[in-house]
Amino acid sequence: MNKVYLNVLGISYSQTQTGAYALILGEENGSRRIPIIIGGFEAQAIAIQLESLKPPRPLTHDLFFTFAAEYNILLEEVFIFRLEEGIFYSKLVCSNGIKKTEFDARTSDAIALALRFQCPIYTTEDIIECAGIVFSNEPEAEKKNKEEPLRTKNRPELEKQLDEAIRDEDYEKASEIRDELKRREEEK
Repeated sequence: MNKVYLNVLGISYSQTQTGAYALILGEENGSRRIPIIIGGFEAQAIAIQLESLKPPRPLTHDLFFTFAAEYNILLEEVFIFRLEEGIFYSKLVCSNGIKKTEFDARTSDAIALALRFQCPIYTTEDIIECAGIVFSNEPEAEKKNKEEPLRTKNRPELEKQLDEAIRDEDYEKASEIRDELKRREEEK
């Protein structure tokens, strides 16, 4: 089975689920992205690590990292191996130098740990085909020239496009439309 290497691209507030966040993973050297809906606490644990912040007290993932390091346990990789009914399933592949062990983990926890251990994150081609969103490789300037600028659209058109972008989980487009709507509100 060929594994697809993933990078953590960021986190955004989920437009589809109140109080949830979208963790965006992207394939290495590719244009496909996987949005994974996660909870607020998990988003915080990931964001803190992405921003290289140091909380005053260790979070659960920091405690796990410290504990593992003290006992020479290394997280070698995170493997997102299954997608079922919208839920991603992951494994932690750990080693103590003698024995390799796999543990079931929630994907959000697995990603938070992968960032702390600086280990690779993988998925399968099937999962990225099923859940991935493809982004065009066209340069951004060419893409914008082909699309009608957001400034030329009226508010109902923008709101309709925003609903479509959210439904399609195109968070970049939704963010651009939201910013345009916000800009118009501030101009009033």
